[in-house]
Amino acid sequence: MNRFPKLHNAMWPGLVGKGPDSEPAIDLDTMLNLTEAAQVDGVKFDGVDLFLASPHTDIDSTSDEIKELAENVGRRGFVVGSLVAPVWPPTGGGSAMGSDGERKRFVAQVRKACAIGRQLRELGVRKYGIIRIDSACGPAEWADDPRGNTKRIAETFREACLVAESYGERLAAEGEICWGGMHSWRHMVELLEMVDRPKTIGFQADMAHTLLYTMGYNAPEDRILPQNYSENELYNALGQMTAALRPWTIDFHVAQNDATVKGSGSHDKTGRHCLPDDPNGKLDIPRAAGYWLRDESGNLTKAIQHMCWDGCMFANAIMTNPRTWNNVLRTMILVREAHGWN
Repeated sequence: MNRFPKLHNAMWPGLVGKGPDSEPAIDLDTMLNLTEAAQVDGVKFDGVDLFLASPHTDIDSTSDEIKELAENVGRRGFVVGSLVAPVWPPTGGGSAMGSDGERKRFVAQVRKACAIGRQLRELGVRKYGIIRIDSACGPAEWADDPRGNTKRIAETFREACLVAESYGERLAAEGEICWGGMHSWRHMVELLEMVDRPKTIGFQADMAHTLLYTMGYNAPEDRILPQNYSENELYNALGQMTAALRPWTIDFHVAQNDATVKGSGSHDKTGRHCLPDDPNGKLDIPRAAGYWLRDESGNLTKAIQHMCWDGCMFANAIMTNPRTWNNVLRTMILVREAHGWN
């Protein structure tokens, strides 16, 4: 049984896609309880990744509140890994390509997230993980001035990198078709190269979102997977995409996708997360994960210390079913056995 990378569950599926025009949010304690209860042949989750936004964890939490959070996570035998900075306008941030005021709010949210990350490290409950960001704007508005807007996002990201460095943190940009300037694999690489801070900022690969990269959603010119594709063509396309993005990848989400898009609540349409055993799922998850976790020669990259299951916009009835998390954990164990180490 491989011990690395560590296995984490994401807490934000209790919030993302929920809201007044969808289902109610699932509170953090419930998400933690479900994660703690999951077990497969004696193997359990090692930790959780957190969303720094209410009603889970307020980005403006006091030191005492963060201490309570650390105790709540730690007494379950968990550690905290990656943290999602709430950089979007509805959560107090601003567009990374917006006005000076919007960009300042973006960087301010990153600063607050880094401060929480450092406190969790000092409390002994966080030993690895990144701060996750995105451009906090959509592809349509980005398309009004692609070159100028990418340049502006890169400038904002460089400012965020300076903040992260001052706290001993690294940033990971989430590859997802709903974020302007990051909505295709090619634009994502171009943005990271323009930021030019490879020691501080990298890529967060989510298997569900990046499948949509190969299909050219929101960027047809960057499609590399043909229509009516075969299995070989699918994995050839994954190979081409991961060759471009793997060198930047510092955070990894295990996920399934049926090659469609979905949005609910306030979340824009993006790569649809499916249950690992969904009959419509297009990915052989352990095989596809290997394209991210191994290099072109098949050698383990060991670029990540933990991997996280991400499954957003599921119905609450599915989310609160204990069998869901046992199935998820079983899938993650298969990935670790195929591509992990001791």
